[in-house]
Amino acid sequence: MGTKPTTIALLISAMLCATSLNAVAAPTSTQSIPSASTASNTDVKMDETIVVIGRNQTNPLNIAANVNVIDAADIEMSGANNLTDLLRGQSGIQVSDNNSGTVFSMRGFSASQAVNNTLILVDGRRLNNIDISAPSVESIPLNLIERVEILSGSAGVLYGDQAVGGVINIITKAPTETAGGLQVSGGSFDTYEVKGDVSGAISDTWRYFLAGSYNESDNYRDNNDNETGSILGRIQYQTDVEDFYVEVNYFDNDRQAPGALSLAQYEDNPRQVASFSDGEYSHEITTAVRSGYQYQLTDVWALGADLTYSDTSTSSLLFGSAGHIDRDLLSFSPKATANYPLANGALTMVAGIDVSRGEADFDTLYIQRNNEQTMQSAYVQATVPLTSTLSYVVGGRYSEVTDDLTDQLLYADGIELDNDAHALELGVNYRPSVEHRFYVRANDNFRFAKVDEQAYTPLDVQGLDPQTGRSFEAGWDWTGATQTVKLNLYRLDLEDEIVYDGSRTDGPYGGGANVNADESRRFGINTSYEVQLSNDWLLGASYDYIDAEFTQGENEGKALSWVAEHSGKAYMSYDFADHWQTFVEGVYTGERYMEGDNSNAGDKLDSYVLTNLALNYQRNAWTASLRVDNLLDEEYVGTGYYSSFGNGYYSGTGRAFRLTAGYRF
Repeated sequence: MGTKPTTIALLISAMLCATSLNAVAAPTSTQSIPSASTASNTDVKMDETIVVIGRNQTNPLNIAANVNVIDAADIEMSGANNLTDLLRGQSGIQVSDNNSGTVFSMRGFSASQAVNNTLILVDGRRLNNIDISAPSVESIPLNLIERVEILSGSAGVLYGDQAVGGVINIITKAPTETAGGLQVSGGSFDTYEVKGDVSGAISDTWRYFLAGSYNESDNYRDNNDNETGSILGRIQYQTDVEDFYVEVNYFDNDRQAPGALSLAQYEDNPRQVASFSDGEYSHEITTAVRSGYQYQLTDVWALGADLTYSDTSTSSLLFGSAGHIDRDLLSFSPKATANYPLANGALTMVAGIDVSRGEADFDTLYIQRNNEQTMQSAYVQATVPLTSTLSYVVGGRYSEVTDDLTDQLLYADGIELDNDAHALELGVNYRPSVEHRFYVRANDNFRFAKVDEQAYTPLDVQGLDPQTGRSFEAGWDWTGATQTVKLNLYRLDLEDEIVYDGSRTDGPYGGGANVNADESRRFGINTSYEVQLSNDWLLGASYDYIDAEFTQGENEGKALSWVAEHSGKAYMSYDFADHWQTFVEGVYTGERYMEGDNSNAGDKLDSYVLTNLALNYQRNAWTASLRVDNLLDEEYVGTGYYSSFGNGYYSGTGRAFRLTAGYRF
């Protein structure tokens, strides 16, 4: 902490990587202990999983980081109906829901901060918006998902901006066979949903994949109806040395907004619409086009590139006024990867650049604003085997960003804001056996202010500084034939954290403003245990502890708001008969202060446990599932905001049933 951004950072990392390559390129012995990472005839499940969260295919146990993979079998076992239900409580993720969208928080961020400090990827493509609105996770129905990779902790070198608390990478299906499926479901709150997909081969090298979904529901609260649809089309060309694809995705989400309740309203009827919010809504339409190409130059080197363009149009009636927001983002990410075989294992390297240009245009009753943001980054990372059981990772990234901003109030004549940041990484991974893995890691992180944050600062501030930080962590994994134990300890320090301070009076409209906050510190523990008692029984539990507080300023020693100190999960799966399986879980969220209560002046919200149950049936090509969320009908606050004029409460969803039937052909 405390170092200034510099272009030298990337050069240092590149030299370290090159030095590492030269240092270990020569074989040291013709007789060596077989590397645990290359064992192929073991019962260790994680050794059978290939991930791409490192921007290069590798094994999660060979990454010096806390990585969890939710595969297709886990998704099916849970009976979850959407991504929010699937990820709640996973890897310490704390979920916030304002009845219009979901936010996933990792490593101790409030709901509004988590939008910009948890990076959401789809097949490596950023889903996060260029403004502060939450990424639309509803655009990815579960029938499209092959697996979800969760990296807990900073990933500033590999992904740069916003990869602060963690990275969630959603891998969609890419079937190679001719097949298809149809799934229909219905349940509580007049919910109906249909999903379908079809894939096939055009020739020996060309294939296609089409998928679609439609969902409509009244949802738990009044004035919260939604109609949501998505379509994905992909065509792919693949040979032994080439892989090329083009895909188009269309997402349409029209949803009413019930607004925040007062405490009296919430206690009287948590399902009611807020005062003056009846009839309010938000309607988002997003079209995204993506193309990628990868070429295997040699047995060692491969080149690849991704080009993505997305366009979003959002119309709304919120807070009594109509508005329209247009956003678009063009990004280009070429990279080179290497997998160099050495006597002690493979040296892997990835180097590339990320270039993006985004524009947001705001047209509302109170805001007339336009911002064009351009970002360029370069990065390099190498994983170097020192012995057959010990390796280290080193890397660096340098990023620059320019905001060309016009705002009717603060910057009527326009202003150009330039910032830069860097990140360095160093980690060690030790696998003394197939079962055991130890790792330590230090990783810098940063995030730049979003396009609309730059235009909502105190009147005497022209632009926000980049938020910078450093993460330290250590962990141990033990993976046996039937049991898995994980332990992770971490510390996250941040400087110039970008937050909205509602207590200020010098904002653009005389109230709150976005500021660079005082230093903060988070440290915590993640633990998990899973055991396969028999072929029929699976048990598991996890516990997460976070101590998050300010370390400077008037709130020094105060807890960060909306961060539960204690959270956890316990689950059980039982195959009780041929074709039948049941799954039950309990997700615990501890007490916490309302978001924005940085001085800890108010009372904490109560802790709660959500109990979810699924009954699954599968026979040949037919599947069926009954899922009950919040089985005990627990009343809880999905999202809550503190204000000296009166807090705002968004109700969590009560008991909900969903019956699903599907057929694969």
